[in-house]
Amino acid sequence: MSLYVGALSMLLVALAGLGGIYLAHRVTAIAPDPVTALPFLSGWAPDEHALSRYHARWYPLTLIFLAFDVEMLFMYPWAVVVAEVGASAVLEMFVFLGVLLVAVGWAWREGALRWV
Repeated sequence: MSLYVGALSMLLVALAGLGGIYLAHRVTAIAPDPVTALPFLSGWAPDEHALSRYHARWYPLTLIFLAFDVEMLFMYPWAVVVAEVGASAVLEMFVFLGVLLVAVGWAWREGALRWV
C-alpha cells in the first residue's frame, strides 16, 4: 500500500487544484449569454444559434479529413527513415494506404462524401 501513497497524494493534489481553479472561475466570471451577446456573423446580429449552423452530415466528412491528417503524421517520419529501412518500409506504407483507401471507399459508399 505504501507504494501507492505518492500517486494517490498527487491525484488528490491535482483534483484539489482543479476544483480550486473551477471555483475561482465560478466566483470571478461574468457570464452573459454568448448566443445573444456576441455576434458571430462578422458583426451582424445572429439569426440562429451559433452551434446549429452545421448539419450532422458534415461530421463524417470531418472524420475523413482527420484520417488524412493522421496519415500525414505517419508519412513524415516514414519519409525520414525509408532510406534506412528499405523495401519493407515501402511495403508497410502501401498496406497502410490500402487500409485507408478501403475506409474512404466505405465512406463513399455510405454517402459521407455527398455535399447535398
